[in-house]
Amino acid sequence: MMDCLGLCSGPGAQRRGASPIGVPGPDDIMQGLSEPVSALHITAQLQKRFAYLPGGRSTNGNPLIVFPEFPEFSELEEEELQNVLKYLTSVPRVSGGGFVLLLDRRLDRWAAVKSALHRIAGLFPGGRVELVLVLRPSALLQRTLSDFLFKVNRDDFKMKVVMLSSVTELHAYIDPAQLTTELGGAREYDHQTWISHRTALEAFALMVRTTAQTLQAFGTELAETELPNDETTTGGLLEDHRTEKDRMKSLLQVALHQGGGLLLLINEPLQRDADYTLSPDEKDDLDTVQRLLGQLDETERALEEFWERHRSKLEQCLQLRRFETRFREVRAQLDALCDRLSEFSEVSISPAHADHVLRELIGHEEKAYEVLDRARSLAADGDALIAAGHYGDDCIRPKGAELRAAAEGVATTLRRKRGLLLRARELHALLETALRWCEAGVFLLAGQPVDRVQTQEGAQAALGELERYLDTAPQHLLGDPPAAVCARYEAVVTAQLREEVQLVYQKQASVQEMFERRRVSLKKLAARQPRPVQPVAPRPEVKSPLTSPDLRRKETRHSEENTLLTGLLKTSSPLPSGTRHTSLSEEEENLAVRRSHVMNELLETERAYVEELLCVLEGYAAEMENPAMAHLLPRGLLHKKDVLFGNMPQIYSFHKGTFLKELEAYTDCPEMVGRCFLERMGELRIYEAYCQNKPRSESLWRQWSDCAFFQACQRRLEHKLGLDSYLLKPVQRITKYQLLLKELLKVSRGSAGAEDLQEALSSILGILKDVNDSMHLIAITGYEGNLSELGRLLMQGSFSVWTEHKKGHAKVKDLARFKPMQRHLFLHPRALLFCKRREEAGEGYDKAPSYSFKHALDMSVVGITENAKGDHKKFEIWCNSREEVFIVQAPSPEIKTCWVNEIRKVLTEQLQACRDASQQKSFDSPSPTSNNSSSPFRSCNPKSQKKPEEKKVEPILTSDPTPPSSGSSPKPRGWAKASLSVDASEEQEEEFSSGEEPVTSDPEDEDGKKQSPATHTVTTDCERAGPQELSVKAGDLVQLIREGEAGQWFVKDLRSATEGWVSSAILQALPSQSLTSSDGSVSGNLSTSTSYSESYTSYSDIRP
Repeated sequence: MMDCLGLCSGPGAQRRGASPIGVPGPDDIMQGLSEPVSALHITAQLQKRFAYLPGGRSTNGNPLIVFPEFPEFSELEEEELQNVLKYLTSVPRVSGGGFVLLLDRRLDRWAAVKSALHRIAGLFPGGRVELVLVLRPSALLQRTLSDFLFKVNRDDFKMKVVMLSSVTELHAYIDPAQLTTELGGAREYDHQTWISHRTALEAFALMVRTTAQTLQAFGTELAETELPNDETTTGGLLEDHRTEKDRMKSLLQVALHQGGGLLLLINEPLQRDADYTLSPDEKDDLDTVQRLLGQLDETERALEEFWERHRSKLEQCLQLRRFETRFREVRAQLDALCDRLSEFSEVSISPAHADHVLRELIGHEEKAYEVLDRARSLAADGDALIAAGHYGDDCIRPKGAELRAAAEGVATTLRRKRGLLLRARELHALLETALRWCEAGVFLLAGQPVDRVQTQEGAQAALGELERYLDTAPQHLLGDPPAAVCARYEAVVTAQLREEVQLVYQKQASVQEMFERRRVSLKKLAARQPRPVQPVAPRPEVKSPLTSPDLRRKETRHSEENTLLTGLLKTSSPLPSGTRHTSLSEEEENLAVRRSHVMNELLETERAYVEELLCVLEGYAAEMENPAMAHLLPRGLLHKKDVLFGNMPQIYSFHKGTFLKELEAYTDCPEMVGRCFLERMGELRIYEAYCQNKPRSESLWRQWSDCAFFQACQRRLEHKLGLDSYLLKPVQRITKYQLLLKELLKVSRGSAGAEDLQEALSSILGILKDVNDSMHLIAITGYEGNLSELGRLLMQGSFSVWTEHKKGHAKVKDLARFKPMQRHLFLHPRALLFCKRREEAGEGYDKAPSYSFKHALDMSVVGITENAKGDHKKFEIWCNSREEVFIVQAPSPEIKTCWVNEIRKVLTEQLQACRDASQQKSFDSPSPTSNNSSSPFRSCNPKSQKKPEEKKVEPILTSDPTPPSSGSSPKPRGWAKASLSVDASEEQEEEFSSGEEPVTSDPEDEDGKKQSPATHTVTTDCERAGPQELSVKAGDLVQLIREGEAGQWFVKDLRSATEGWVSSAILQALPSQSLTSSDGSVSGNLSTSTSYSESYTSYSDIRP
């Protein structure tokens, strides 16, 4: 390649591996050194100026090296002296003799002169020194001493040494024009300028050599490059080589620019002074630079020529690869066309089938001819490449011929298929025409009234009708026998068609025979004299499927003819048309279509959801452990993948591996998909853990959302939205299910799976409610126990609460009735928690409220009084014989009723559990003591005993049926106290705080107005899915207006006065008040006592 570029050719050519330039010079000038020394490496040593090249020559043309006054010459290190002398002797071109050395020691001593001569003699062996001129010391003593000692030691120096007393004597040996001004000459010399010039010249020479080596490597790479076998690699290789070529070109341009600048620098003295004469060294530098520039120009031209050849070859290779790629694509399309055409049947079973296949073939022809045009166009492109002299003509030519042959084959197949289908349709048309003629003839015979042909005129008219119809037979009937017809259509006749041709031929022969017999009869009737004929009653009307219902068949006196007509009517039908399907009613079809649409939306969104989860897990979660991305990942995100993504991997595994596949199994029966949801309802609860982790994930995301890691992942995935939008997908998906199930339930009324859909919808709404409740539970702070031990959360809401303590200070009791506390209550089967709601500042999940724990009441020792005096919205919760009473005011009477009912339900379940335990214990001890009564409960007051059916109030429930010792209060199991408070002093301070306004009752509520039985409370948030639906939130009160189908109710929101449809599954009825006492108070405390006093019976009264 280097020979091609011309770098190793021409006057400056050297052996392979050597630099094409002659700088810095021969390597054997200095003894014992093989590697050249550059000015850049010894700049510091050169700047000491203990030796230099002034550029002058002796009278014999020998280069002059000057050793000026340098007192520290004896202190120079040997290596330092060797490097400088080696470099100085490498600069001038020495053709024959050696160097002339000039030592200026006029201010020195003879001892130093002698030492310097010995050191210099040791560095110039072999006659490389032509003459040594020494300006001896000028001091009288030193001059006398040097004259004497020089004569004695002359032979020790091994060089020709001449002692000079003055500069004038020096001029006898060297022309003053070749000496510097300090030596009495006229040449101006600046040592720093000389060093900078030498450095620039050597840098340029090094650049030329480096460029030559780079070009050599580039040429070798191009020459050894194998042509790729695919279009993409070839295009990339061409682009890479073009880029590398441009880089080589830029290197050459930089070198040429630097050489031009150096050339101007050398010629600068000539530009300043026309009489200036360049020194021999400057002329050598000028020649070197011009030679290098000439080589660079030659190299640049050679590079352009070689690149054009290489580029042309690569471009032809790229054209060939593109041709091959398009050839494979078009060839595959032609093969697919052939396969598709082979599926088109050349025969048909009916006219409709023939028309259908022909229409499909015609529609397919449009796409087929597009492929054929592409094939012919590609073959023409191949011919153009061959005509342009492409090197791959032996590869292109057969492929073009193959494309033309394949395209012609497909076109021929299309024409043949179309021709055969047209012939088949023509045959079917002949058979159908013959059949229709036969059927119409049969009904013509059957429609001639018997009574009318009894007269001569009637017979003649009927005969004329038959004759006219028979005249149309040649236009409609098969003129040739079946064998001839099948032979004419041999290419499309199948066994079935052959049989049909035979049947049609037999049928037309039978009908012609019937016409002939009827014609003979009518001729006889028309020829004889008319006589009275008693007509017979006609038979019932027979409707023809192909003619008007007005044509009727009646009984004639020709019994054989009637029998034949009846048989023909039964067998006359079009060609076989396949299995008949019972069509659905229009409404059922509409519902089926809507169900299919909803199911398609469910499947499509499910597939998209799975893909989005996979994209997040691979594009973000997996990249957090990718070492290549570790430098972008902040320390705050290290080991935080589980916090950021929660249990998303488990959600993806469930949907990808299980749920999506099971949903797809219900594609054809969408009304049954509710069963799939019910079977996987347990697995769907994994969303609870994800939603509970969402606040932590949201906080972590907001902290690091702007980091480079997330931005890099988003760019790589080409997502328009950030990660936070995709982290919200699981929350959106679990809420989307209830909307889809609701829509599917609307269009599945009366179907077999409607109940499963309703149950699935209720279960999904239950999950959403549990998720919503769990989000509140995790916001509770300050509770030292385990909330999971309290059972699942039944209800939660905000209330105004007053407290009363029997043993407290009188002032505390008085003020407590007027200063309410705002508390958020959490009802569990085993405890009732009182918390203080605290709104947090921030956005998103940071703005969600938190709850500070204040009290906990054990439900086993809790009693309730449903109505507190003066307000419908208040009820009482108390314990320990009303030593501690909590007066709770709900936002509305309906919410109060709902809570009272739920608390009553909890107490009733606990009571039933204790009864069962007591009965089991009594069963285990069959001999009770005399102190035990027949009832498992004992009243505090004997006078208050009544029959069991008269009980209206049951005892307060505890979880321990064992009676405590006499005089002791009941001790609940698992609780140290009936009421647990975090900080009593804080509670009292809150109770007497003036910052909380007292909550007064609504005057309308005090009127004792009863709750409407049609009022319901919403248990779960639900967004509207249609224009007629209503958006509601948990705790809203709605009034039922009317019930619809598929579990949909039309209700009115009592808060916003808006109306719309909601699912009945998310509504809970609010029953009317019951168990009213004489004073209007209703007690939720279940007791065996017959009075409605505030006394109660605890489990200390229960005997085993």
